[in-house]
Amino acid sequence: MSLTPNRRTLLRGSAALAAALPLAGVLSPGTAVAASPARGGDSLGPNVLVFDPAMGDAAIQAQVDAVFQTQQSNQFGTERYALAFRPGVYHVDVNVGFYTHVLGLGASPDDVVINGHVTVDAQWLGGNGTQNFWRAAENLCIVPPDGLERWAVAQAGPMRRTHVRGSLTLWPSPPGNRWSSGGFLADSVVDGQVDSGSQQQWLSRNDSFGSWTGSNWNMVFVGTQGAPAQSFPTPAWTTVDRTPAVREKPFLTLGADGSYRVFVPALRRDCAGTTWASGPAAGHSIPLSRFHVARPGDSADSINHALAQGRHLLLTPGVYPLSAPIRVSRPGTVVLGLGLATLQATHGTSLIEVADVDGVSVAGVLLEAASADSPCLLRVGHGRSRTSHAADPTVLFDVYARIGGAVAGGATVSVQLDSNDVICDNLWLWRADHGLDGTVGWAVNPADTGFLVNGDRVTAYGLAVEHYQKYEVLWRGNHGRTYFFQNEHPYDVPTQSAWVHGSTNGYAAYKVADSVTDHRAWGLGSYCYFDLQAGIYTDRAYEVPDTPGVVFTDLMTVCLNGPGGGGILHCINNSGDPVQNGFGTYDMKGYTNGVAG
Repeated sequence: MSLTPNRRTLLRGSAALAAALPLAGVLSPGTAVAASPARGGDSLGPNVLVFDPAMGDAAIQAQVDAVFQTQQSNQFGTERYALAFRPGVYHVDVNVGFYTHVLGLGASPDDVVINGHVTVDAQWLGGNGTQNFWRAAENLCIVPPDGLERWAVAQAGPMRRTHVRGSLTLWPSPPGNRWSSGGFLADSVVDGQVDSGSQQQWLSRNDSFGSWTGSNWNMVFVGTQGAPAQSFPTPAWTTVDRTPAVREKPFLTLGADGSYRVFVPALRRDCAGTTWASGPAAGHSIPLSRFHVARPGDSADSINHALAQGRHLLLTPGVYPLSAPIRVSRPGTVVLGLGLATLQATHGTSLIEVADVDGVSVAGVLLEAASADSPCLLRVGHGRSRTSHAADPTVLFDVYARIGGAVAGGATVSVQLDSNDVICDNLWLWRADHGLDGTVGWAVNPADTGFLVNGDRVTAYGLAVEHYQKYEVLWRGNHGRTYFFQNEHPYDVPTQSAWVHGSTNGYAAYKVADSVTDHRAWGLGSYCYFDLQAGIYTDRAYEVPDTPGVVFTDLMTVCLNGPGGGGILHCINNSGDPVQNGFGTYDMKGYTNGVAG
């Protein structure tokens, strides 16, 4: 398989992005399908395109194609779309571009059958799939006519609650270099084989496969039936048989009366496989009438007023500039974004603040720093707490942060968890390494830390944190658990003297505080590509206290620099060989209490 010496081919500037692919048949922002609304008058806004089999496959295909032509290479644009399919059978092919959310509206994935493909490919970038960010598919049954479904995503491209009646490939189609760097699959069944191809890393959680083939650097399976046996590093498969505790993401459905509802799956413990393959999922359903259905242009004040009245929050597709944070204080509140709903901090504030309460769900949102000095973009709790939420934890699903890339901005911390027992399910926190002109640079998009944990018993499934300028993950709470970590150090360090603390070169990507006595992590990868060829080094990728309760399993480092670029001198603490001045990888089976395995 081909591996790139630079994980992403950088597209800097709007002109380069616009030139990547000529657009034809462009769908104007706000264009909607002429489909009848659900009974009850609930409206999901102009950028949610709702399809019904009665519309006819040709008419549906034309609308789907128009969205893709707009979104295929629209990496830093402002258009957002959700393509929603009512229960029934469709004969269409759905190509999924940037900021496009494809969802079925049935109670089960098998209620919406796509006799065709739901595809993410990479021909817009010459076969390079490492920039296929910010898209999603969920709650569908996909029946590919040729037996092969393709989902060649990078970060922030989850597939959830999907039944693939065939096989699934995770890398781009030929021609081209066919690089790929994902990814996340959850609560899904693949009847045939999953082929990871060139994927550098991947997390499969609570899935069921006919079989799996392929490995590269860091493939992790948690609670997945049909997963390969543990074998890290040859092949690089990390397999955890059961998921200790998880809730699946809330999703939009149509009720028996034709009105919209949001289904909130129940918490599961010590589980494997999907929530739905053996019968209806456990959980509860909330009518959309109990939600504030927000549209771009709504203010934080209007949203907060609705939340204070006891409403849940549905964010329809679009970009929401906010001058104050959204405040969630009621237990059990659902905040659900459609179409990669994007919240922008325009006045140096946070974007979402969740109180120290039970059972909140925050799902499907992109958080963006659009001013210079936001202290934190999302915060759960406010200060350390002794309150246990183990029986009904707050969960973050498909939550993404972006510092730079589309707009210049800065944030000290992207996600801060002060509450106990929080579960994180697919987070990508990104200080941009490329983007539109004037949005990326060491002093242009400053960001210290992506993920700061002060609470105890916090669990992360699928944690990707990239390019932050200090500790990218800083974990101060006890009894933390991470299943899959992916990281890149900042590309754009100008000089070594700009990236030191005390006598230490650089910062660890994943730092467990010295006061922590219990912490475990499985399947970790940290990479470096210092693109200024300035001889930049970091002393280690992972830094942990040497105590018996802190255990890291299956960890690795990668250097993608050319000669003279620098590298990572140790894997964890002062253990592990360097990777430096040219492509190289280093694998370690385990580390605890100062001993590397």
